[in-house]
This record gives sequence, structure tokens and C-alpha cells, in this order.
Amino acid sequence: FYSISGSDFVEMFVGVGAARVRDLFREAQTKAPCIVFIDEIDAVGRQRGVSLGVVNDEREQTLNQLLSEMDGFEPNSGVVLLAATNRPEVLDRALLRPGRFDRQVVLDAPDRTGRLEILKVHARDKPMDAGVDLDALARATPGMVGADLANALNEAALLAARRGHERILPADVDDALERVVAGPERRSRRLSDPEKRRVAWHEGGHALVASSLPAADPVRKVSIVPRGRGALGYTMQLPREEVLLRTRAELEDRLTVLLAGRSSEELGCGEISTGAVDDLQQATALARQMVCLFGMSEDVGLPQCAREMEGVFLRREDGALLLDGSEVTARRVDVEVRRLLDEARGRAREILARRRDVLERVVDALLERETLDGDELAEIVGEV
Repeated sequence: FYSISGSDFVEMFVGVGAARVRDLFREAQTKAPCIVFIDEIDAVGRQRGVSLGVVNDEREQTLNQLLSEMDGFEPNSGVVLLAATNRPEVLDRALLRPGRFDRQVVLDAPDRTGRLEILKVHARDKPMDAGVDLDALARATPGMVGADLANALNEAALLAARRGHERILPADVDDALERVVAGPERRSRRLSDPEKRRVAWHEGGHALVASSLPAADPVRKVSIVPRGRGALGYTMQLPREEVLLRTRAELEDRLTVLLAGRSSEELGCGEISTGAVDDLQQATALARQMVCLFGMSEDVGLPQCAREMEGVFLRREDGALLLDGSEVTARRVDVEVRRLLDEARGRAREILARRRDVLERVVDALLERETLDGDELAEIVGEV
């Protein structure tokens, strides 16, 4: 088994990269049967093209040598070539033709069963308390990959050690999951009483509207304790089960929840603040996706008028899109995005005004306890 990185082939000196490819395959043939694994193949396998100006084409020569070694004319029987990349869209087409890399295996985020098996692997060498339910943790972590799950259990082990526990308790696991999702607590970041009350109104609005909408994901926890780099509070929502498709009603409810914090601030404090900047960014990106990608606008219609700016796996966190249409279409997109956001804000305001007494109870509970879990929130809003 030979393991090498794609960047190991890339050199500024003429012919060095191609010579390394030849040496690798020559040694593999002498040791056949064997497996050759090239990690980050995109470092050497990027698509070839005509470049303007003075460029270094050593990488292309290395790629040409790799292609010639895989062309099937050399006696490479007994040598299996594997490669990995998270940028498959930039690979040269010749690499993906039959006879070369003719089979592609996509390693997507695991489902609930996969997450449970991954958690069992990482919990095998850790002293877990009998009360820790790995199946419940697998249900509560949709979208997480193996590295996220390993990080969560490692954080739980660190928390248990700091607290003097002999075994990892369920509370340690819950707190570790919060650290992975929302960041570590910042108890040193002191909020003044007016700021603390404003954050309570903001997060209480998110939580109440999410609990009032039928298609919104249930609230797992709401807190006004500062976490991470800039979050002064957070409302954690997790779906009840694996979600592969989202309906228009679910996305509209998601927009309503995102804008509920700002609306609640306006209702309880009399004016808005800068605390909703992340909510507005997420809501605008989601509304643009609904209009431009999902065809959920009657005015713009079915044609896709934008495309994502990044590749298949490495996507931008802010959901930025590259508009692909005329200026008239761009104006219509802006009008539709504005309409979706205004309607979502109107729904949020209506729910908050209608249930203001419940909202005030949620705010008072947050100011008193700072953190509410899903069951405590449900008891306050009258769902249990």
C-alpha cells in the first residue's frame, strides 16, 4: 500500500514531478499486487487549459505523465490506483474517463444509522456512563460528519475531566454538543442589564415563533449566554428526523423564525439593534435560493436565474449566488426576495403580538435561568 499526496508531485523544477510519477508506478509494478492512494488529487489533476502570459506548465506535464501511466497500454496489472478529492468539479476530464478513474464513490454525510455506528467507534475507548444514549445523540446530530461526532465526544471527555467526573455523563455530552454547534461559553463577556434583556427578547422571539409554527423544526435549547466569537445568545433547532427535502411551507416558516428575533426586539424594546445581522444574512440567502434556484416564485417563474459560486462539496457558508440573467430578471429577483422577507416578518409580528403574554413569560424565564431546554420551553408556551 503506497500513500502519497498530490502536492508531492508538484515542483517548480522541470521534469521533477513527471519523474516522481514514473518512479512511483515503476516501484508499484515491482511490488504488485499493490494499492496506490493519491490524496488531494486536485493538486495535480486540475483541468488543463490555455493560459495567457508567462506561466509554469510543470503541473500539466506531471498530469500528462500520470495520464500516460494510466492509459492501459503499459502492463500495470495488479496495481490499483485510488485517489481522493473534495473538488471533483475541477478535475481534468481525461482523468475521469473509463480505464482511468472510472468509478467514483461519493462520501456524503452519514444518515442516522451511520452516525450511530460512528459514535460507537469513538465511544469505544471512553468511559461512558450508562445513561448516555448514543441513539438519541445520533438523532440529534443531523448533517454532522464523522469529524464533528468525534469532536463532540472528545469535548464531552474534556468537560467530564474538568468537572471531576469519573465517567462521561449525559450532561457532559449535551454541553459538548452545544460547544460544537454554537461555540464555547463566554462567561467573561459581561452584558449590561439592558443588553441582557434585549438578547432575551430576541432569543425568546425566535423560540416562541418556532414553537408556534407547525412546519418549523422543534427547539432543543434557547440561551442568552454568549458563545463563540460573536453570538450573544442562540436558539438551537433540530429536526425530528432525517430531512432530505424541504417544502415551500417549511422554508417560509424558516424565514419567519429567522426574522422573529428582530421583530421581538422591536416589540419588547421599542427599537431594533444590530443583533439581527446574522439572521438577516441567513434569511436573505434563503429567500434568494427560493427565488433563483428552487423556482418558488410565481413572478420570476421556473427558470433558474443564478448558480452557486463554489463547488459540489466546498460551499460558501453565506449561501452567496452568482446571478445568471438580464437586468430585468435581477430587478424582479430583488422584488421577490423583498416580498418574501416582508411576508415572513409580518407573520412573525402577528404571532408575537397575539401571544405576547407567553413571550413575556419566556423572556422572564430566560432572564432568571439564562438557558431553557426544549421541555422547559414547551411547558412555558403551553405545549405540555
